[in-house]
Amino acid sequence: MDISKLIIENIANPHELERMYRKEPETFKKSISCALGKKPDSQVLTVWYERLYFKEPANTEKASLLQKDFLSMGILAILAGISTRIILHFAEQQAIAPINLAFGILPFMATYFLYNNTPKKNVLYTLASLFLLSVFYLNMLPLEHKDSIILAYLHLPIFLWVLLGLAFTGNEYGLGSTRLAYLKFNGEFCILYTSMAISGMLLTLLTMQLFRFVGMDIAEFYFRNVVLFGAAALAIVATYLVSRNLKLAKNIAPSIAKIFSPLVLATLLVYLITVVWVGKNPFLDRDFLISFNGILLSVLAVTIFSITESGKDEKKNISDYINFSLIVLALIINSVALSAIAFRLSSFGITPNRLAVLGVNILIWANLIWIMISYVRFLQNKTGSPTIQAAVTKYLPVYGIWAAFVTFTFPLIFH
Repeated sequence: MDISKLIIENIANPHELERMYRKEPETFKKSISCALGKKPDSQVLTVWYERLYFKEPANTEKASLLQKDFLSMGILAILAGISTRIILHFAEQQAIAPINLAFGILPFMATYFLYNNTPKKNVLYTLASLFLLSVFYLNMLPLEHKDSIILAYLHLPIFLWVLLGLAFTGNEYGLGSTRLAYLKFNGEFCILYTSMAISGMLLTLLTMQLFRFVGMDIAEFYFRNVVLFGAAALAIVATYLVSRNLKLAKNIAPSIAKIFSPLVLATLLVYLITVVWVGKNPFLDRDFLISFNGILLSVLAVTIFSITESGKDEKKNISDYINFSLIVLALIINSVALSAIAFRLSSFGITPNRLAVLGVNILIWANLIWIMISYVRFLQNKTGSPTIQAAVTKYLPVYGIWAAFVTFTFPLIFH
């Protein structure tokens, strides 16, 4: 039987029309226009026709903006690649410190954010002056392997990361939701960048192997020019893709957070039990204390990543209890590390390394306490999950201030 006749016969039966459409959508779509030709006054058939044949009018303005955005990304990616290669050249000549490679990428990422979300002049001038001050100050430091200078090199990326966050948030730098969006951007950026970098590594291996077949070893040239350029440019490309709401990273990030949190918790529990069993002592073993602090930073990063990807669901689930357990374990580790650092300071005196580690441990301890209190209130149904996220986002500038303090003052204090 002609489906158009069935459509007309069931014109007053929406359930049957929906069933027919789901059973044979393409045939139904072709028959609906025929049915409408026989019953042009039918509002039901008119609605179905519009539903099946509706086309969004071309938005030339949006397409133009997209092309403009893509063009700016391409230019910044090329500039980042060229700048990074030039910086590497001077670093190899030992004219500048290798940490300058950060300036081959982060300023261009900041420029991309500023270009697509122009902030007020005070934010723009603050960012420009702080980036320029960082470049100037860093390269005024002597190229020596002193503890204070190495600490400045280690803390500079943290300070620049906070500056990048200011570029991302723009005029809304004070809003918790915008800071949370920046943290989510970082998680999605890392996932996407890693995925594309793995593909690039496979392409690199294939390329070098192909040239080996013809008796040419291009490894050194390829890594110094193509791989380095691509790694820097890829950061801008990944920034563009995440900013354009790429579904891949946004769909994967919450799943990774849910999978890794329990794995990290289980691993950490086994590790701590093993540490107690073998009798390792962070008070006397310097290397073990350093690894202890590395574990602390890793747990903090995983916890924050999991919190930022948890969404605004007010209902408690197993992930919340896992996160709370991670925070408690991190606090235990942090407390032991603080005690060990205080012991070493009182026993062996003040050094730049001990003072820097003490400072960052105090900051992390305070942040963990805040997050833990927020989590307790959430688990007791006294507050919602945004309170926990606020405990994370409001504390971000503190890390930036401490990183700036170590970067700009330690080389002067401990010269």
